[in-house]
Amino acid sequence: MSIKPDRWIRQMATEHGMIEPFADRQVRQGVISYGVSSYGYDMRVAREFKIFTNVRSSVVDPKNFSDKSFVEHEGDECIVPPNSFALARSVEYFRIPRNVLTVCVGKSTYARCGIITNVTPFEPEWEGFVTLEISNTTPLPARIYANEGIAQVLFFEANPDDVCDVSYADRKGKYQAQRGITLPTI
Repeated sequence: MSIKPDRWIRQMATEHGMIEPFADRQVRQGVISYGVSSYGYDMRVAREFKIFTNVRSSVVDPKNFSDKSFVEHEGDECIVPPNSFALARSVEYFRIPRNVLTVCVGKSTYARCGIITNVTPFEPEWEGFVTLEISNTTPLPARIYANEGIAQVLFFEANPDDVCDVSYADRKGKYQAQRGITLPTI
C-alpha cells in the first residue's frame, strides 16, 4: 500500500468523481483550511449538527439508539457543550475506489483547542457523505465552523496484486450511500 499525493487525488476527483464537490487547492484565507493538500484532502463540515445532551437522561446505546440523546441544530456555527460531542456530516460526497482505503485524522487547528474529530476509515467501494463525531474534550464550550475544514482524509492505494476480494459494496455495508447524519444501526 502506498499513500497517494495531491496529483493522484486531483485526477481521481476530477476524472472519477471520488470527491464532490472538490476543491482542487488548499483554501485558507480567513477559514479553517480545506481542499487538497500534499498527501490528503481536508474535508469540510456541513451546517447540520446533532448535539448530544443529557437533558432527557437517555442512555447512549449503539444497539438501541434513541434520538432523545441529542438536539438538532443547523447553522454556520455550532457550539459543542463542555465534555460533550456532536455528530455532523461532511460537505463532500466520497466514492472510494475498490483498491483504496482511507484514514481520517483531525485538523491541527481544532486539535490545539481540545476538539477531536473521529471518523472511521472509508473502506474500498464505500460511498456517501461522511458522518463525523466532533468531541469537545475541554471544560469550556467549543465553536465549530460550518463549511470549513474539519478533518483530513489520507488515501492508501493497494498494490495491483493486493486488491481486496470483498469490498464494502460487495457485502452491502449498512452505511453505503448515506446522505445525512447517519445514526448507529445494527
